[in-house]
Amino acid sequence: MIKFTSNDIVQLSQRGISPETVEDQIQHLIKGFPYVLLHSAATLNSGIIKMDETKAMHYVACYEVYKPICQFTKFVPASGAASRMFKHLFNYLETYKTQESEAEQLLADNSIGSVSYFLQHIAEFAFFPALDRALSIKGLDLMQLFYEKKYHIIIEFLLTENGLNYANLPKGLLLFHKGMPTSRTALEEHLVEGACHSENSNGDVYIHFTVSPEHEDEFIKLVENKKTYYENTLNVQYHVSFSQQKLSTDTVAIDESNQIFREKDGSIHFRPGGHGALIENLNDLKGDIIFIKNIDNIISDNLRETTCLYKKAMAGLLLDIRNKQYEYLLLLEKDTITADELNEISDFVTSEIQTPLPKGYEQYSLAKQQKKLHEILYRPMRICGMVKNVGEPGGGPFYVEDKSGVSLQIVESSQIDLSNPDQKKIFDSATHFNPVDLVCSVRDHNAQPFDLRQFTNPETGFISNKSKDGRNLKALELPGLWNGAMDKWITLFVETPLITFNPVKTINDLLRETHL
Repeated sequence: MIKFTSNDIVQLSQRGISPETVEDQIQHLIKGFPYVLLHSAATLNSGIIKMDETKAMHYVACYEVYKPICQFTKFVPASGAASRMFKHLFNYLETYKTQESEAEQLLADNSIGSVSYFLQHIAEFAFFPALDRALSIKGLDLMQLFYEKKYHIIIEFLLTENGLNYANLPKGLLLFHKGMPTSRTALEEHLVEGACHSENSNGDVYIHFTVSPEHEDEFIKLVENKKTYYENTLNVQYHVSFSQQKLSTDTVAIDESNQIFREKDGSIHFRPGGHGALIENLNDLKGDIIFIKNIDNIISDNLRETTCLYKKAMAGLLLDIRNKQYEYLLLLEKDTITADELNEISDFVTSEIQTPLPKGYEQYSLAKQQKKLHEILYRPMRICGMVKNVGEPGGGPFYVEDKSGVSLQIVESSQIDLSNPDQKKIFDSATHFNPVDLVCSVRDHNAQPFDLRQFTNPETGFISNKSKDGRNLKALELPGLWNGAMDKWITLFVETPLITFNPVKTINDLLRETHL
């Protein structure tokens, strides 16, 4: 038992965190999380549904049929800072300050991820005119700076508050793409994409962004400035909302003595719980059909058609399966049900939603089979787009085995015991990658919202080593939004074209064809 001070109790109460929750978090930090046990990799036609264009068009038709009775919402995690996008530019600036000759050596690298490549192509970025104006306001000429090779000034005006301040803004507020009549931020591109696949039958488009507290006002201002233009251009009506990660989802840390890490004033040090905390925000939406996509995974107009086609197709597949899910749940709630009906439902469970039945199911009584099938079907559902693995870091689709049986899950490499040869072999055999492209059903057959917090797996969090004020600490992240936070959802994987995955991890990624 931890002895909390009276100040601790007040601090916890203000955040809506119970002492028991803190004790659980500390135990996880001390003991760690168990590794996920991989059963096999999900591959095409064995855990991943292959959706060619013919099948995609079929499910787009399903999407159109069900659309009038659905409410679509687009959910975009957008609180992440853009600072990591500029790591190579910061490295150049720091090197320039200490050793100019070494900075010149950095410019000798002309690879696509280099500072030199960034400078050579700077006029191609959507933010170039804004950067030019920012320099002009201070009496500087961009072309003259290039001629004099004063690249550090150009980069400083891009990154710092002297100019565009891009390193201190979230990705959603950065100009990503050139456009007519004006360039677009990542947020604006999500407005455009939302009109493409998330438009409801009455022309309403609901989009929800999760943002950091310090930037919410800037997001609101941007939407207010741009909303009418896009509504008139695209003939839709936007309903844009925002939320922040709740203080109650923050987590504690421990020091090297396994004690609560405290601030200099003795108060408990809290850290954001990671994107898994957003299950609370998702739950609060009380939505119906929710599209989830990261803020930086967006595409320009000339290539948007394929992305929208597969978004609609994934939604059509979800709605087609959900229709059967609802039908069978109503049947399972009847007082009497026949063996033939149970067999039909069990076939749907194993084939359509790819959920193995528990061992010994065949020997269950009819009443027990009825109860088990209802338990399996009474869950939120998600269709997850998967692209072919091209070496990007992140999670992938696997069959995972636990005490409940075998299920399809998105698993990060850090969750796997890669020192185990058998587990590493399964991990290495994965053919696809998770681009965070989800369509979710979050209401039950009675049109009531699921409590999504009841379908998480608290044993799948993440631990990382950090430091603060010169002291080492162990930090805890909650189960990831598309990992442990959706562990108990009905999950299906669908192959989508690689063009649907266009993340911007570094500023130079905006020079790829999909962003020009």
